[in-house]
Amino acid sequence: MKSRFITLKPLGARIQVVEAGKGRDLLFLHGAGGHMANDPLIAALATKYRVVAPLLPGYGQSSGEDGLRDMLDVTLHSLDVLEALKLKKPIVVGHSMGGMIAAEMAAIAHTEITRLCLLAPAGLWLDDHPVVDIFSKLPFELPALLFHDAEAGQKLMTAGGGNMEDPEFLKQFLVMNARRLGMAGKLLFPIPDRGLAQRLHRITAKTLIVWGREDALIAAAYGDAFKKAISKSKLVRIAKAGHAVGQEKPAAVLKAIKDFF
Repeated sequence: MKSRFITLKPLGARIQVVEAGKGRDLLFLHGAGGHMANDPLIAALATKYRVVAPLLPGYGQSSGEDGLRDMLDVTLHSLDVLEALKLKKPIVVGHSMGGMIAAEMAAIAHTEITRLCLLAPAGLWLDDHPVVDIFSKLPFELPALLFHDAEAGQKLMTAGGGNMEDPEFLKQFLVMNARRLGMAGKLLFPIPDRGLAQRLHRITAKTLIVWGREDALIAAAYGDAFKKAISKSKLVRIAKAGHAVGQEKPAAVLKAIKDFF
């Protein structure tokens, strides 16, 4: 994987873009946790596609978060990034918060985005299945919330080099997390509902929805809600996978994308 930077006009936001692989262009939008070190999903996708994965302002070395106030700002920013990258009819893949952004992009620019993959997207609210508030959780609680296999999930989240119950590691993790969760909070806090349900009918892209059967953060029932609302959509559920379905089962997600598109 390699990184480069693009600058968006007129505000001058500097956006870090991670790239890997060769093949058909695939735009990947990350979730609230950003990219994992040596992200297994990006690595898997890069075996088949040219993966282009911009980091949202507030993440990595991307700047400009002060200019993004709400869902509309973030959606238009992401469309500006897509235009600046000059990709050729990419498959747009978004995970969790990134799936929420990708769905908004496809609803607003429905003639420009023709292939869409939503990995356990946020953005809807079902009273019978409330989404867990990640902002109230301590770091050591996250692996069990995000992964079916919590032990393997912790190793992925710490890149095998830390313990989320160790005070020193915890301090470093909290410092790193503060900026990106500040950005994510504009979309997800106090609940991840910014009216997307009223716009999903506008999506005309061929859409693949992927959910981990054991998702403890956003219940698998949300997959049915997205499928019902998006006309040209297919729902795939992956066994023994939690919310971080792409990182936990990268080969299965890659296969679902290859088979569908």
